[in-house]
Amino acid sequence: MRRFLTLVIVALLATMPALYLRLTGWYPSPLLDTALFGVGILAAGFMLSWGAEAAESRISQGLILAIVALVTVLPEYAVDIYYAYMAGRGGPASPYVQYAAANMTGANRLLVGVAWPLMVFLHWAKDRHRSIDLPPGNATEIGFLLLASLYSFVIVLKDTITLADFAVLLAIFGLYLWRVRKSDKPDEGSGEEEEPGPAAALRVLSPAAQWAAMAALAGVAAGVILLSAEPFAEAMVGAGRTLGINEFLLIQWLAPLASEAPAIVIAILFVRANRSGDGLIAMISDKINQWTLLVGMLPLALSIGAGAISPLPLDARQGEEFFLTAAQSLFAIGLIARLRLTVWSSVALFGLFLVQVTLAFIFRDDEPRTILTLTWLAWGYLVLAFVLFAVNARQLSAVVVQALTGRRSPVLSPREGDTASVGTTRPEVLQP
Repeated sequence: MRRFLTLVIVALLATMPALYLRLTGWYPSPLLDTALFGVGILAAGFMLSWGAEAAESRISQGLILAIVALVTVLPEYAVDIYYAYMAGRGGPASPYVQYAAANMTGANRLLVGVAWPLMVFLHWAKDRHRSIDLPPGNATEIGFLLLASLYSFVIVLKDTITLADFAVLLAIFGLYLWRVRKSDKPDEGSGEEEEPGPAAALRVLSPAAQWAAMAALAGVAAGVILLSAEPFAEAMVGAGRTLGINEFLLIQWLAPLASEAPAIVIAILFVRANRSGDGLIAMISDKINQWTLLVGMLPLALSIGAGAISPLPLDARQGEEFFLTAAQSLFAIGLIARLRLTVWSSVALFGLFLVQVTLAFIFRDDEPRTILTLTWLAWGYLVLAFVLFAVNARQLSAVVVQALTGRRSPVLSPREGDTASVGTTRPEVLQP
């Protein structure tokens, strides 16, 4: 408990400079503002994650992993929704339209291209296992990610995100929560019942005190995020202008790094606690809620800013960015269709991600070539995804059936030598 309280105090102290700047209205420089508000949002994200993590033993495992994923990326939601709101106030020609789309696509591609492989690499470094295997129950997450990714191509064809898309994506997310709500809680006395992070200290408290502590952490963190989101988002734009760096690329890649960090750190703690499957599922759940709720809420925030129902338009650049993000999602689903993400699959995800980021910076001042590069990368992902889908057609149809009906297929049953519990992997040697 002493260690936990120390961490909470450190997190609170880290938010103080951001709160001081926000409440006094004194913004010394874009670079310093970006750093201070970024640290404040990061600290608040950790407080949110500790509160959500502490509830794990009291809520079904599948549901709490989905909730942890949603709560820990609230900083990302706050920043991106601010950009969308300002896009509504500024009109179709506002640069904030691009910023909203850039932040959303960057966050989604970072998750798949960096966070997913990171779980596997850390697991390999820790135990020398060459894959993270998931039990059949986690086919539900894969199925819903596939549904959301397939629907994303409707948006690609329209080049706009509308309130009708919000309704569809919200329905997918709601059904996803409904399906995972019945997942079993960790068994009493099992190793999986142990909390992997600082929130384990809260378990010594009474149930009422635990819920009070979780509510306090969530309330303080939410307040910090709401107060910091606007100045952080604006400071990012100002920092790009001050440094002479492309504002679009800063918002697409740097801002999500700060806002996604708490979620990724919590997943890393799962890996360290011998629950690598939980870490990977948390990252997949993170992708589901961003690929549904976050995408869908952008036209809602834009409409509120505009004072009228308005879609979020995707220009030539943003349309290809969204296309690339959707194609990357399908490729990742093809890799994990057999409920296993291997080291080599992770190398492919991370390597292709590095290619797209490198080319983005090389062609940052050449818009036509950037658009052409995005298009070719997206089609490359689609070709690879098509091959994987053809090879794993039975598994993919089974995960969709499980997502929609809740019925498990024998196709998804563990193979001999595989484990059937979240957080473990196929052992290299299985002793009788």
